[in-house]
Amino acid sequence: MKHILVPTDFSAESHHAYEVALQLAQRTGGSVTLLHVLEAPEATTANFSTFGGPVNGSELPNSSGGMDELFTIKLMEVTKRRMHALKDEAHRLAPGVSVQDTVEVSRIGDGILAAVEKHGIDLVVMGAQGHGAMEGFFVGSNTERMIRLAPCPVLTIKHPQAQFEVRNIVFPSDFTEESAAATDGLRQVVAAFPGATVHLLHIVSDANYETGQQHMQAFAQRAGLSKVEMEVVNAASTTSGIEQYAQQVKADLVVIPTHARSGLSRFFQTSIAETVATNAFPPVLTYHLAS
Repeated sequence: MKHILVPTDFSAESHHAYEVALQLAQRTGGSVTLLHVLEAPEATTANFSTFGGPVNGSELPNSSGGMDELFTIKLMEVTKRRMHALKDEAHRLAPGVSVQDTVEVSRIGDGILAAVEKHGIDLVVMGAQGHGAMEGFFVGSNTERMIRLAPCPVLTIKHPQAQFEVRNIVFPSDFTEESAAATDGLRQVVAAFPGATVHLLHIVSDANYETGQQHMQAFAQRAGLSKVEMEVVNAASTTSGIEQYAQQVKADLVVIPTHARSGLSRFFQTSIAETVATNAFPPVLTYHLAS
């Protein structure tokens, strides 16, 4: 988690994500890259250096000069000022943390994915507004796309986190044999927050509690968890069960592994992670299982 990307549209949600990213970078000795994506008509590949203008002096795609180009230049100037203000804020909030800024001219999702690859990003921290949002970076569809496609973990933030202290981690799974593939990612999270209690959560729609407990005990032993609690919860749906339990234990973080392959358990379906990430109150960290 040393190279952290924060996509920003200068909204409150993106600022919440930025504050968390700065705290994580301080904890890990990492750095933060701020990204703003400018959506230009049919722009998919043009990239800007750190506000130095178009790469190699080229113009925007489909640019014919005149008013369109003038508008874009003005927009870049405003963006530059806003980015510099955020960097100045970092000096106060997280002294010593390196913060870079960059712009991609592209569709929003493509721009974020391009920045992940270009800057060698280990973690994307982004705001989330849920499905009720009408505009901005962080409508559900963009957040969900990052969860599905980003090659690194994605941490979604929906509310202010003045002090991102993780004491309670909720880890939902069905704890079948295939869940063993998720232990490495969970170990890394626990290593970043060594004092946290991990709440292993098994959502069931029947009363098979005993089997669930046995599976969780085996998983906890396999993952080498020391501070752990286990709970089997009966709920009508997986997502509602996760959200309600996270609220009940005052979770500071929900961790959900995902896998794009079909045929795996419901807990590894990206749709579960996407729904929880855009609806549950606490921050949600998702990561992909190894193929």
